[in-house]
Amino acid sequence: MSYSEQARTASRRNRPLVSSSSSAASDHHGEHRAAAGAAPRMRITIYGCGQDEAVLFREMAPRFDVVPTITDAAVSEANIDLASGNRCISVGHKTRITNSTLLALGRAGVAYVSTRSIGYNHIDVKYAESVGISVENVAYSPDSVADYTLMLMLMAVRNAKSVIRRADVHDYRLNDAPGRELRDLTIGVIGTGRIGAAVMDRLRAFGCRMLAYDKRPTTSADYVTLDELLRRSDIVTLHTPLNADTHHLLNRRRIGQLKNGAFIINTGRGSLLDTEALVPALESGRLGGAALDVLEGEEGIFYADCRNKPIGSKQLLRLQDLPNVLISPHTAYYTDHALSDAVENSILNCLTFESGNQHG
Repeated sequence: MSYSEQARTASRRNRPLVSSSSSAASDHHGEHRAAAGAAPRMRITIYGCGQDEAVLFREMAPRFDVVPTITDAAVSEANIDLASGNRCISVGHKTRITNSTLLALGRAGVAYVSTRSIGYNHIDVKYAESVGISVENVAYSPDSVADYTLMLMLMAVRNAKSVIRRADVHDYRLNDAPGRELRDLTIGVIGTGRIGAAVMDRLRAFGCRMLAYDKRPTTSADYVTLDELLRRSDIVTLHTPLNADTHHLLNRRRIGQLKNGAFIINTGRGSLLDTEALVPALESGRLGGAALDVLEGEEGIFYADCRNKPIGSKQLLRLQDLPNVLISPHTAYYTDHALSDAVENSILNCLTFESGNQHG
């Protein structure tokens, strides 16, 4: 299986934020089209839709002659009725979709799930296929994650967390140790699909040495074995999909292969890293640092306001206490361009699925 990010098909509240299908104007327009003999407008239920995405769906849906039913609630057995009569739904990546929900969707007539993400480890794709549901991810601008990855690299090697924390309390002294320059370092890129390749394009401008690892090389790069990449790299950055083969790709043994003082950057998926093994390597000072936009056990914590409630992840608390660890809440993808891409491609994927089913 490739470690590149490829679009592929495999088989709180129930109140919608807006439901175009319930508006009088929409119903009148649909009746007029039916009377004229035109095909009925396609209806899609949009689950887990934030206000920012909702604006885009409302703006784009009429251009594609689609009627969206939009809710901010994640899809669950409790709100299956919102998809009644719709063969296609669009879902977010923030909440895992249970198998019981997939079964209920299949029984309700849903045949296609478009997830507005590149990864779809929040869905049991094989189970979905077994109940007659196809699942497909979307492509969006790789520049969003690539830009963010470079930012995290620079922040990590320049001790930005410590600098900013000191400045926030008016301590303007220099750090005890100077930062490092990318041109003097070797960067190991694991996964060279669209995002990994975009990261490498940016790194070339810094003049650093680069190594790459991917089971299916897709770009011009110095490909080496994973073990060699880990031994030689000053920074290792993860851009491979999460699946059974890549779960804990960087496990205790492989983390032990890293150079003393090496940095790990993860903007892929949290479970690519064995966090239990990572924490002591950072606490001991054997690794130089880490910058993590994703984390094992992030669900229910990231995207929530946790200021006034206890954090259930001890690993997260230990990591955040370290001066050489940067944590951000799975936000690398979150740009206006990427969000627009994801919404538009989710609509287009649904239309393509329906068109394929209608025409053979």
